[in-house]
Amino acid sequence: MKSFAKFAAGMIAAGIMSLGAAQAETVKVGIAAEPYPPFASPDASGKWVGWEVEIAEAICAAAELDCEITPVSWDGIIPALNAKKIDFIAASMSITAERMKSIDFSDKYYNTPTGIAGAKAVEMDATPEGLKDKILGVQVSTVHDVYAKKHFGDTVAEIKVYQTQDEANADLAAGRIDATQADSFALEAFLETDQGKACCEMKGIVAPDIDVLGPGVGFGVRKGEDDLKAKLNAAIGAIRDSGKYDEITKEYFDFDIFGG
Repeated sequence: MKSFAKFAAGMIAAGIMSLGAAQAETVKVGIAAEPYPPFASPDASGKWVGWEVEIAEAICAAAELDCEITPVSWDGIIPALNAKKIDFIAASMSITAERMKSIDFSDKYYNTPTGIAGAKAVEMDATPEGLKDKILGVQVSTVHDVYAKKHFGDTVAEIKVYQTQDEANADLAAGRIDATQADSFALEAFLETDQGKACCEMKGIVAPDIDVLGPGVGFGVRKGEDDLKAKLNAAIGAIRDSGKYDEITKEYFDFDIFGG
C-alpha cells in the first residue's frame, strides 16, 4: 500500500512538473531576417549565426531565459515586438529618441562608428562636401537612412534606399551607386570579401549626431516590460564581468566593439 502511495505521489509530482514545463513560455528573440554579417546571417544549413546571435544566446543563458531566435523583416520588427510576435529585439538597433517613443531599450551592448564606403576610383570623404553630386545607398528604416537624408540630402545627387545592406553593397560593387553608409564594422566585413576588395574602400567616419545615431545599440523591449528589461541589463553586466562577452567578440573582431 505504501509502495502504491509513493508511486501515485511520484506520478502526480511528475505530472505537475510536466504541466509546468508545458506552460513555460519561450522568449522569442527578434533578429532582422535580412543577413547582416558578421552580426547575424544564416549558414549553409539555414541556422542563424554571427556575433550578435551568440551574444543574444549568452544573454539568454545568463538571464535564465528559454530563448528562440526568430527572424523578422527589419522594417516590421518594431511592430512585431509591439504585437507580441517577439519578446525582445536583438538586431543592431541603435537607441534613439524617435524609437523610444514606441519601444524601450536595455543598456547598450555595443557601440560602433558609422562609416561611408565608396568606389576606389571615385574621390570622396564622409562629409556633405565630399559626397556632393554622388549617389548614396542606405538601408531602409535605419539610422543611416535618417542620417543621410538629414546631413547629405542637400548635396548628394540621390539617396537610394534598399531593403537590405547586402543589396546596397551589391549595387556599390556593380557601380550603380557611388557610396553607401552603414555601421563601419559591417562595412569592413563587406570590404574584406573578394567583391569588396575588388571595388571599394572605406572613405571615412561620419560626423557625430547623437539625436539620430544614438548612444549605442540596445535590446528593444516593449514599454512596460520592466522585469524583462532588468533581466537583460543584469545579463549584459554578467557576461561582461564573466569574460563571456570578450570570448565571443574575439572570434569576430580584433578591437573593442563595446565602445566608450
